[in-house]
Amino acid sequence: MHIHILGICGTFMGGVAALAREAGHRVTGCDAGVYPPMSDQLRALDIELIEGYSADQLKLKPDVFVVGNVVSRGNALVEAMLDAGAAYTSGPQWLAEHVLQGRHVLAVAGTHGKTTTTSMLAWILEHAGLDPGFLVGGVPQNFGVSARLGTGAPFVIEADEYDTAFFDKRSKFVHYRPRTAVLNNLEYDHADIFADLAAIETQFHHLVRTVPASGRLVVNAREESLDRVLQRGCWSENVRFGTRGDAPGWRARGEPHAFDVLKSGVHLARVEWELLGEHNQMNALAAIAAADHVGVPPAVAAKALGEFRNVKRRLELRGEARGVKVYDDFAHHPTAIRTTVDGLRRKVGLERILAVFEPRSNTMKLGTMKAQLPWALEEADLAFCHSGGLTWNAEDALAPMGDKAMVSDNIDELVQRVVRASKPGDHILCMSNGGFGGIHPKLLEALAGSRR
Repeated sequence: MHIHILGICGTFMGGVAALAREAGHRVTGCDAGVYPPMSDQLRALDIELIEGYSADQLKLKPDVFVVGNVVSRGNALVEAMLDAGAAYTSGPQWLAEHVLQGRHVLAVAGTHGKTTTTSMLAWILEHAGLDPGFLVGGVPQNFGVSARLGTGAPFVIEADEYDTAFFDKRSKFVHYRPRTAVLNNLEYDHADIFADLAAIETQFHHLVRTVPASGRLVVNAREESLDRVLQRGCWSENVRFGTRGDAPGWRARGEPHAFDVLKSGVHLARVEWELLGEHNQMNALAAIAAADHVGVPPAVAAKALGEFRNVKRRLELRGEARGVKVYDDFAHHPTAIRTTVDGLRRKVGLERILAVFEPRSNTMKLGTMKAQLPWALEEADLAFCHSGGLTWNAEDALAPMGDKAMVSDNIDELVQRVVRASKPGDHILCMSNGGFGGIHPKLLEALAGSRR
C-alpha cells in the first residue's frame, strides 16, 4: 500500500509513518515545515518528504491520503483531494485498522504525564520480554525511537484527547479500542477545541465505552473529574492508583525517588530510580498497574523502572556553565509547570530556581489559565516569561508575584535578563511545548561568556 501523509513531521504522524514503513508500506508525506530532527528520522526510513501542501501532490496517486489534524479546509491539497474524490482517512483511523487490530492495546490517556507513563509502560513490557509495539509522543531514551511495531501481542500507545482530523472532531483515542486504558488525570485544557471541562469528560467517557468487559481501567483515585466520567457508566474492571490509607488500590509509600508499591495494603515491590516528583511516582503506579493486566509481576515492573531513562525534555539537563545548570522541560499547562518546579525543588533543596517559560500552547495563548500562573510558579525564586505573540498582558497576570517575575517579548533580551539575575549554584528551568527560540544554547553561551 502507498500512503501519503499530510502533516507528517508532527510527532504522532511521524510515528504513524515509521510504523507504516516498518510494516512494509510505501510512505510519502508533506508538511508546512520539513526540518530536522523529524525530517532526518523520516528520510533515514526512506520516506520521501515534500515541503508544503501543493495540489499537484495528487499526481502521486497513493492508495490513501492519511490526514493529520494540523491541516484544515482551505488547505490546497485537502481541497484538491476532496474535489478528486480521492480516498482519505485520519492517522488514528489508519493506525487502528492496519496496526492495532488484533493487538492487546494499552492506551495511556490524561491531561498530564501521557508521554512519560506510556514510555514507562513500554519499557516495563520490554524488560519483561514481551517485545511490545509502541507509539509515544516523544523519544523514550531506553528505546531511542518514538514508535515501533514489536512482535509481541501488546501495543502501548499515548492516547491523546485532541481532535482527530478536520472531518472527525472526536478525540484521537476513541479509535484505539484499548483492552487496558490508563486514565492518568483530567483537567481543563485545549481551550481552542473544548468549551469546558465537561466537554473533555464526555470524550473520556467515549473512551471508557470502548473498553471491553474483560478489560481494565487504571484510574487516578485523586481526580474528581475521573469519578464523574465513571459515574456515567463503567463496564470494565476499575483499578485505582494513588489511593490513600486503607482504601483498595495501588499506592506508594516513601519518597518519589525511592518508594514501596502496595496494593490494598499488601507490599509488592520497591522502586528506586532517578526520577523526581510525586507526579512521576503516580505515573509509575499507573504503569505498574497496567502492566499487571498483561501478566507482568509488580516486582519485575519495579526492577524495570530502576533502569528507566526519562523521555527527552522532561527535566532534561542541557548543560552547565559557570556553576549554573540549565534544564529543558515540556511543561506548559499551569499544573504541569507547578509539578515540574516542585520536582526540581525536591532535588535542589534551598538552591535557587529560575523558572523561564513561554505560554505557547493554544490554551495558554488564549489566556484561559493565565490567573493560575502565579500559583504554578510559587516554588520558583524568580520567574521569566516570554510574552511574544500573546494577546493578553503577561505583566498583569504575574503581578501577584511582584518583583519575582519579569516579562519580555524578545528571546535575546530574556536571555540577558536571566543571565544577569543568575549566580553560581542556580538552576535555570526552561519550560515550553515548543523549541523556545533555541533558548537553551543561548543561555549556556551567554553564561559561559559572562563575567562574574
